[in-house]
Amino acid sequence: MTQARPDTAPEMRRIPSVERLLAHPSGLPLAEEFGRTALTAAVRDDLARIRAGEAPGGDEATILARCADALAAGRRPSLRPVFNLTGTVLHTNLGRALLPASAARAVEAVMVQATNLEFDLATGNRGERDDHVEGLICRLTGAEAAIVVNNNAAAVLLVLNALAMRREVVVSRGELVEIGGSFRVPDVMARAGCRMREVGTTNRTHLRDFADAFGPATGLAMKVHPSNYAITGFTAQPDPDALHALCRERGVPLAEDLGSGSLIDLAAYGLPPEPTVSAALARADVVTFSGDKLLGGVQCGIVAGRKDLLARIRKSPLKRALRVDKMTYAALEAVLRLYLHPERLRDELPTLRLLTRERAEIAEQAHRLVPAVAERLVGWATVAVADAMSQIGSGALPVETLPSAALMLTPEGGASRARSAGGRCRQLARSLRDLPVPIIGRIKDDRVLLDLRTLEDETGFLDSLSAL
Repeated sequence: MTQARPDTAPEMRRIPSVERLLAHPSGLPLAEEFGRTALTAAVRDDLARIRAGEAPGGDEATILARCADALAAGRRPSLRPVFNLTGTVLHTNLGRALLPASAARAVEAVMVQATNLEFDLATGNRGERDDHVEGLICRLTGAEAAIVVNNNAAAVLLVLNALAMRREVVVSRGELVEIGGSFRVPDVMARAGCRMREVGTTNRTHLRDFADAFGPATGLAMKVHPSNYAITGFTAQPDPDALHALCRERGVPLAEDLGSGSLIDLAAYGLPPEPTVSAALARADVVTFSGDKLLGGVQCGIVAGRKDLLARIRKSPLKRALRVDKMTYAALEAVLRLYLHPERLRDELPTLRLLTRERAEIAEQAHRLVPAVAERLVGWATVAVADAMSQIGSGALPVETLPSAALMLTPEGGASRARSAGGRCRQLARSLRDLPVPIIGRIKDDRVLLDLRTLEDETGFLDSLSAL
């Protein structure tokens, strides 16, 4: 048996026992709050760290205080609200679109009791879960039919599998995209059981390239909206209407992966234009798009288009594997209903409201916040207002930016042990992430920028910053 070194033996003997700590007056309320089993495990873990020299000793109250901190940290949810001040409105890593209040209420309502998810209240028979939103989608887009799956990648996979399994899918070489998470169109086609037929070149594809590729083995023609990149210069793509006419003539369905899924003309709100779902459906037979990007709703993928093709897609075994739950339908329905009242859409849909904020409004907010933020960052950083450029995010309009304003935090040398400016900046960013409600900004030129385009809860922001 290994014995403690002579110089540490007295300290080891002074370590209280588990039973003594559990019986201590400070331990009784902790056992009540966290449970005796959890408290016992925390105590044993802390004592083991003391014996290993990884934690200081101390009296019973000190040890129990550390255990209380550990238990409280362990109870903290892993998925937590944060302040997204990165300048990317639809930030994939930070949850993309914020739901409107009406959608949150709709989700809460169906979470706590039984619902008519697959039950027809009129007939008393089994129902179809897509019925809850299909009519709204068709009304807003002009589609004949629609289904919902768990994200747009699933929508693409389902369309390919249902319409072109073991057949060729003709696609322009310049549209073989890769998006976040290594999602590549060629890989998805392979997983869907299709054979990809590339036509054209990276920068130029013509209508004749599609015409020459169509044959008995062709199951589908596909267009992919380049949502996260842009090819400029000597480029060409077939006219969408001409391609659709060619597909109809040859009896080949045309699918378009639209990606971000805007239901409205963004240019009418002063934003860069993005293809709408209704416009895509005018030049394609099936369109896939996301529910949590420019649509401003919950994570899901939507397939809309011709009724006969949707019927084939609906029968695919993958449809059940990729279906969504009652909470997704509740949130999506609530968001879609907002589009029926376009006069109030900007005020009620957070995504549109944040994207259309004027720079002057954001700059005024920044100047208003400087004194309060500077007061909370004394010893940490100096605060100033800086110009910034926001991004829409999630692959939408990749080369377009929106003028904004940010709080520029310059770390002070005495606030950190790090010697370099970059090290102090990274430590400040880490400290902001450790706040009760983490504040996520971005680092640029050895400064932390907090882009205020997405900040609406000023009180909560300052309250969290106070914990620094």
